[in-house]
Amino acid sequence: MGREITSPEWDFSLPGRFRSKVQLDLDVFEKLLSGTDFAEETPMTGVELELDLIDANGQAVFDNLAVIDASEGIDVVPELARFNVEVNAEPRLLDGDALHRLRAELRASMGEVNRAAATIGASVLPIGLLPTLTTEELAGEWMTESSRFQALNDAIIRARGEDVVLDITGPSRERLHMGWPTVAPEGACTSFQLHTQVTPRDFARAWNSAQAIAGAQVAIGANSPYFFGTEIWQEGRVPVFTQAVDTRPAELVNQGVHPRVHFGDNWITSIFDLLEANVRYFPPLLPEMSDEDPEAVLAAGGVPQLEELMLHNGTIYRWNRPIYDTAGGVPHLRVENRVLPAGPTAADMVANAAFFFGATRFFSRQTRPIWSKLSFTAAETNFLRGARDGFDAQMFWPGVGRVTPDQLVLDVLLPVAEAGLRSLGADQDAIDLYLGVIEGRCLSRTNGAVWQVQAVKAFESRGQSRAEALRSMTLQYQANARTGEPVHTWDIPHSGGVLPPMDSLTDQGAEMPSSGGSSRRREGPVVAHAVPGPVKPE
Repeated sequence: MGREITSPEWDFSLPGRFRSKVQLDLDVFEKLLSGTDFAEETPMTGVELELDLIDANGQAVFDNLAVIDASEGIDVVPELARFNVEVNAEPRLLDGDALHRLRAELRASMGEVNRAAATIGASVLPIGLLPTLTTEELAGEWMTESSRFQALNDAIIRARGEDVVLDITGPSRERLHMGWPTVAPEGACTSFQLHTQVTPRDFARAWNSAQAIAGAQVAIGANSPYFFGTEIWQEGRVPVFTQAVDTRPAELVNQGVHPRVHFGDNWITSIFDLLEANVRYFPPLLPEMSDEDPEAVLAAGGVPQLEELMLHNGTIYRWNRPIYDTAGGVPHLRVENRVLPAGPTAADMVANAAFFFGATRFFSRQTRPIWSKLSFTAAETNFLRGARDGFDAQMFWPGVGRVTPDQLVLDVLLPVAEAGLRSLGADQDAIDLYLGVIEGRCLSRTNGAVWQVQAVKAFESRGQSRAEALRSMTLQYQANARTGEPVHTWDIPHSGGVLPPMDSLTDQGAEMPSSGGSSRRREGPVVAHAVPGPVKPE
């Protein structure tokens, strides 16, 4: 959710003072990096999962605070939109059966939120963009009551000086083009975020590794193809989120001003590179001042919170965000991976996590790192193409050339992820099971987005309108998610099918069948071609 704001009121005297305090925090942070003991090198990980709330007709339920109040025994907080909540899993190492335990915790948390939601006639849906969401719903009382959320909305619209514009054309050539007076479309985006704790020495390698694989990661994990009734990108969160919080009118876009949601500029050598860029390129959005004197705290042998620096960092939305935090008076750093959507099932999400944690672990420890052979522009192009085209994206990879995501994952990245997970001490049966899900997804070329599009087309072919087909698909998606089976094993539905009752939602408790994947890897070379040209969001 992010730090709360004491007042949403804007004070024009604050930005200048806030900017000076952020610069002071940055100077102190530089001293911290060179002279302070950070948390020891332990491969600690964490996850955050955002969930939609829907009714029996698959429509959004705008009452997240009631659901949170009714929840027990889990870490659940509100999100920007009133039909979203966020659950947080316990930080953990990835040794032994940690992946199995993560899946069990996600299922239990979703089950508890679902139980609480049932008290108001709702249920949970883990998905990247709610397919049934309408413009009328998002034009009403959509925002969770929070001074931070209100201040953020007001600051973005004030900085932009005009309505937000959504202009997105996907592979199907359907176009979403509309203006919007608030940042509500941002609130429609629900994610599955992965955190990796690293030392200052290792941060750059961890961040660069996450950037390098982001294209393949988003392509195989895509689960957000519809927004406001339109088929957009396979991972539609990417353009929707990018455009919904864009503070730049057209003139500033033409001048090359940085968007607040962006992939990055270059490979880095230190976390300082990213936080320095924050100060250099981005004006304050939430200039709230704390009483902390970071220089005095550091001089006294303490560890400063650097609240202004981190508050500013929280309004700049990199797909791999740098995090500085403290726990028990000890500072630590994290890479916050924001690439993935929520869903479709706990099994799918843990498979996505296993792939990410394993691959980044391997690449961050190579003698000759992958980013010395892959240009940053190519990595960004891979990411945008993966988000737009999914399995049909044409990517570039060193030593391979032109390649689709499924080929790249099967032939290169799955063995890499397996080696990384082994180095973390993960049990082989867990590695085989969850990377087997990724393998099955790639062999079938079916992720959540592919299934959604195919299901909608099936319902439309039987005479349903787009709105009817989206509703039918959403309810069938939820019914399938209850089984716990990974998405690549789901059948394409028929419009005459009978759906389970809404109160039977237990994904949440169902076991993933052994047919969900295998540990075998496909053999055979990938044919290399020319490097594809860059692609930018439309």
